[in-house]
Amino acid sequence: MESMTFNEHLLAQSPLVVGWVAWLVILNLGAVVFVWRHVEARWVLGAMLANMPFMNMLFYFFGYTRILGLSHIIFWTPLLIYLWRRRKKIELKSPFGIYIHLLFVSDFISLLIDFSDVIRYLIGDMSVY
Repeated sequence: MESMTFNEHLLAQSPLVVGWVAWLVILNLGAVVFVWRHVEARWVLGAMLANMPFMNMLFYFFGYTRILGLSHIIFWTPLLIYLWRRRKKIELKSPFGIYIHLLFVSDFISLLIDFSDVIRYLIGDMSVY
């Protein structure tokens, strides 16, 4: 039997999970719109570009398991700390401010799930999603 790719595993998840992941990808890629005028957008894009190959490496070694959340933990935790520290310099009512706040909340929620998943993996729950 041929093994499934990362995308095949992802698309086999519930519509809620697929929608959530699509939202995160679109939101994080949205930094491209602001990358020339806002250093924070460059950080978002950099974190995403670093996250993608690392997550693929984790998938290669561990499969579609809860350890995949480690990639977000490594790259999004410093990103969110940075964005938190920059929050007073970002005007909430501007298009960039609205974008960065949506991104912050969404990535933060994802990180809560990721921390839970990685902890569960480390204490022995190595199940495939």
